[in-house]
Amino acid sequence: MSTAAASSSSHSHHLSPAFPGRAPWGTAGKLRAWQQGAMEKYIQEQPRDFLAVATPGAGKTTFALTLASWLLHHHVVQQVTVVAPTEHLKKQWAEAAARIGIKLDPEYSAGPLGREYHGVAVTYAGVGVRPMLHRNRSEQRKSLVILDEIHHAGDSKSWGEACLEAFEPATRRLALTGTPFRSDTNPIPFVAYEEGNDGIRRSAADYTYGYGSALADGVVRPVIFLSYSGNMRWRTKAGDEIAARLGEPMTKDAVSQAWRTALDPRGDWMPSVLRAADQRLTEIRKAIPDAGALVIASDQESARAYAKLIREITGHRATLVLSDDAGASDRIDEFSHNDDRWMVAVRMVSEGVDVPRLAVGVYATTISTPLFFAQAVGRFVRSRRRGETASVFLPTVPDLLTFANEMEVERDHVLDKPKKGGEEEDPYAESEKEMEEANREQDEDTGEQDMLPFEALESDAVFDRVMYNGAEFGMQAHPGSEEEQDYLGIPGLLEPEQVELLLQKRQARQIAHSRKKPDTEADLLELPAERRPVVTHKELLELRKQLNTMVGAYVHQSGKSHGVVHTELRRVCGGPPSAECTAGQLRQRIAKVQEWATRMR
Repeated sequence: MSTAAASSSSHSHHLSPAFPGRAPWGTAGKLRAWQQGAMEKYIQEQPRDFLAVATPGAGKTTFALTLASWLLHHHVVQQVTVVAPTEHLKKQWAEAAARIGIKLDPEYSAGPLGREYHGVAVTYAGVGVRPMLHRNRSEQRKSLVILDEIHHAGDSKSWGEACLEAFEPATRRLALTGTPFRSDTNPIPFVAYEEGNDGIRRSAADYTYGYGSALADGVVRPVIFLSYSGNMRWRTKAGDEIAARLGEPMTKDAVSQAWRTALDPRGDWMPSVLRAADQRLTEIRKAIPDAGALVIASDQESARAYAKLIREITGHRATLVLSDDAGASDRIDEFSHNDDRWMVAVRMVSEGVDVPRLAVGVYATTISTPLFFAQAVGRFVRSRRRGETASVFLPTVPDLLTFANEMEVERDHVLDKPKKGGEEEDPYAESEKEMEEANREQDEDTGEQDMLPFEALESDAVFDRVMYNGAEFGMQAHPGSEEEQDYLGIPGLLEPEQVELLLQKRQARQIAHSRKKPDTEADLLELPAERRPVVTHKELLELRKQLNTMVGAYVHQSGKSHGVVHTELRRVCGGPPSAECTAGQLRQRIAKVQEWATRMR
């Protein structure tokens, strides 16, 4: 290849004659600046392996297919293999490639490929089943392998090993991801890791285009997060009834149980949040007439119940997408091209749903890994024109609020676990168990549902706060109140800086209004969001540690056993065992044991 040809990708003669001057998804008239920059870097360096990290909605598919077209046109490769996470995405890749004259067979399973095709589109699971088939294809002809959302190659050891086996002989490998970080330490095939000053190896991208950059360029939508708290009541397996406010500090188990209680379709929390989300959708549709909404459900039973609630609330049927349903892909395609209001999906959300008109989301699943959260929010950020905004409704759960407030933080895959107790311990190094939960079939019947340690009894919803660009706004309000409507009624077309300005004005108005009200009318906590921090699990552990220290001192003073003192505290103060207490209940017990100790002096 001549130096002149390799020096730049900015001229049309570097692209296949079949490549039109528009992005395959129809979202751009020409290559975006980041796509052009990544192309130029690739063509200049001509690497065998290239990792491009670009935020969901930025146009990774357009970049990859443009590059594939260039490599085919210049005879660097003779065929293309795309590896995608899901059957639905595999078909989307084939359709997008066909628009630029690259024919991929999405139904390929074995044997010789038809002469009309330039390559195949397969899934990671498919490669896992027959790695040698794909190795033989890679050896027979010079191949470009596009590994879409490559973090999936680390989902299981067998998938990673199969990808290594199958594509080790490939001429070129292009790895793509919007979320390169994982909670486990499984190395991802064909990804380079570099050791930092702290001795920890992290994935090294060849080109990165983060959400913050994409937002500044108008490539993705700004996301407004609307968080809802509320009172939850449930019964544990031991028969204890526990009441807690969502968002209050409590043990990890209690957070999980309160969260599941909120998502129970038989309570009042979900109907209230769905009603609010539908109001938000109505407001957005004034500016974006075909805007759609998506509920991300935990399992099939809940998904069906949410679809029924939406029908009752809106009078319109919701499109229901279940992962094991043969028609799921067709239903997604149909929803992406019509102007129906609502879709409810279980598994096909992380990367399997690509519907640019989605502008409102309800996070109704208990998966709490940063990877899944980022993938889920990524379904709503694809921008079709300047000024579009996205709105995602969340339960007030500390982990989720942290992820929402750190949307613009770019992370890499950490290969080594930080040492326990070290100050640099990675807060995103979730347990492997949680990561497996995020990646496995959430809707399959494992029997686990029958063993849950609680029964949801009742729930209600309280509008809690709005999060945008790392800042928090709003004051607590009842669903349907004027204060809640202030935020649900934010226009659907706004520039990012206008969103922040408007949120500041709404909060200032609420604070002024609150000050004029008599104290007797303030039935909710009248504090702005930034003065109502959600207490973390770590802070809760400190309170429990403080209580145990106080009880230990009192045991020494009184001669009673630890068990007797804890039982007495529970009898006097009420509430559950200390392991399930909220912060308020722990503080009450600390004060009580201090009072007892003072009397004995």
